[in-house]
This record gives sequence, C-alpha cells and structure tokens, in this order.
Amino acid sequence: MTAPTEVDLLIVGAGPTGLFAAYYAGFRDLSTAVVDSLPEPGGQITAMYPEKMIFDVAGFPAVRGRDLVNALVEQAAQWKPTYLLGRRALALSEVDGKFTVELDGGAVVVADAVLITAGIGEFTPRPLPAGDGWLDRGMVHFVPALEVHRGQDVVIVGGGDSAFDWALALHPIATSVTLVHRRAKFRAMPATVRQVEGLGVRIITDAEVVDLRGDDAGLREVEVAVKGAEKNEVLPAQTVVAALGFTADLGPIESWGLEVDHRSISVDSTMRTARDRVYAAGDVAAYPGKVKLIATGFGEAATAVNNIAVAIDPEAHLFPGHSSNAE
Repeated sequence: MTAPTEVDLLIVGAGPTGLFAAYYAGFRDLSTAVVDSLPEPGGQITAMYPEKMIFDVAGFPAVRGRDLVNALVEQAAQWKPTYLLGRRALALSEVDGKFTVELDGGAVVVADAVLITAGIGEFTPRPLPAGDGWLDRGMVHFVPALEVHRGQDVVIVGGGDSAFDWALALHPIATSVTLVHRRAKFRAMPATVRQVEGLGVRIITDAEVVDLRGDDAGLREVEVAVKGAEKNEVLPAQTVVAALGFTADLGPIESWGLEVDHRSISVDSTMRTARDRVYAAGDVAAYPGKVKLIATGFGEAATAVNNIAVAIDPEAHLFPGHSSNAE
C-alpha cells in the first residue's frame, strides 16, 4: 500500500484559483497537495479553451488561456506543491483533528485543512449521436492544440460561445471551417457571431450532422441533414469539433457534509464552509453578491489561505504582510 501524502493543506481542483492558492499557501509556509480529476493543471481553461484570449485578468490586457495556466504553475512551483492529477477526490473523513481524503486508485492524502477550488465540478461533454465510436479518431470535444488541425477541413457542431470561439481560432490555419447548428438562432454572443460571419466561415443552420465516415486512416467526411432540403449534404472533414456543451456535478464532494446547492458550496466571508477547516473558493464557492470571474477566485484564494493559516495555527497572523516585503 502506498504511504499517505501528508500536507498542511489539500487543494481540490487545479484550475486558476487552485493554482494561485497553491502559491499563496506556500507563501504562508503551508505544505500543499493539489488533486484534480483532469490529467493536466488548468481546469476548464486547459480542457476547453487553452488557445482562447482572456481579457479580464488584472494586469493582462489579454492573455492566452494556456499562457495564464503556465504562469500560475510557474508561480506556485517555487513552493513545490505535490500534484495528484488524473485522480478524483472520493471520501473525506476526520480523525483526531486531521482530514483523510481517499482518491481513486487507492491514494490517500492526510491534511490539516482542505480548500475546494473545483470550479463547476467534474464536467462531461454532451455527446454527438452521430459521432458514436469516433471520439479521438476524428471527433473531439475540445481543441487543446490548434496546430494539430492546420490544413484540415474542420466541421464544428454547436451554436454556443465555444463553437464560435473555435471557429475564430481555427479559421486562420484550417483549409476550411464549417459550423453546423440545429437551430436558426445562436446562444453565442452576437458580436462573436458577427465576427465569424465577417470572416466568411460557412454557417449551416437548422441542420444536424447525421453521419461521420472514414476508414482506419481517419475521418474523411460528414453528412449533414438540413431542414427542408431534398437531400443531405456531404462535407469533407478530417476533424469534427462537437461543441455541444457539457453537464457538470461535484461528484463525491456533495457527500462531505457541506451546504451544496446547484453545484455551489455555501461559504462565509472567510471562505469557510459549513465544516470547520474545510474552505471553498472560486466558481464553486457561493455567497450573496458573488460574481464568478477568475479575478474573483484569485482574491478568494488569498482570503481562504490566510484564514486557513490561522485555523491551523491560532498563533499565526491573519495578514502576513505584502509579498513585496519578503526577502
């Protein structure tokens, strides 16, 4: 049996808030472990829009998602957090003032406190019925690396922000980009829709992808049924991006004795949950007037960690001073 990982603070969720919390915990002299069900740090950014520009992070007029994640990992690295990636946090128990968190695969973390930064929780992409059997053989839900699709014919299925964001990102490098949506109206921001239309990207509405065809070498084409058309249209495609949204839930965290409502965990002004020494920050944390932004999560992470430091050691100061004063 593998020996438990013993730390001062276990952070559940390796998105931007969790990564900044790992840095700040190190600044407060707390040892940390960071667990996430995804195989890489970065949470939703890494999984869903690593190439997308983000415009509302303080100090960056614009920053690419992947670059923001890399900078946060580098920032935290000076304190050497332990990463347990590709692992789900399962059961939480408390004995003699220590928390024990069991992870799938048999790993165990023992910690003095827990900070949940799980975002929207574990998310599962909504399936494309016609794409059954084609996942990672020509069909993807996310586009983590744009260059993979250079020179390809790409068909994007969906009408939300992600679908139009991928169209914008892929248009400069793909041979062709076609967007297929089952309705005439879109959920995406109107400005983004106009931008895609202005590029000349073909948009087929009131339509569904009904078949994907190819061979052992990969995907070759897709068949699209357009409402009211006499016959279906066949489009060349080496990649189909099924941007149909996703479902999400907190999984086992909901059984940890916290106040949970609609995938959100209630916290007080210190970011403490209904359970002592269990805190939450970022999109998963809820309180009156909450605004779900990356910038908000950063502030909540610092608030949580400073209060955790005092909860672990009542002799510690809540405010440690400014990092600029550190030698």
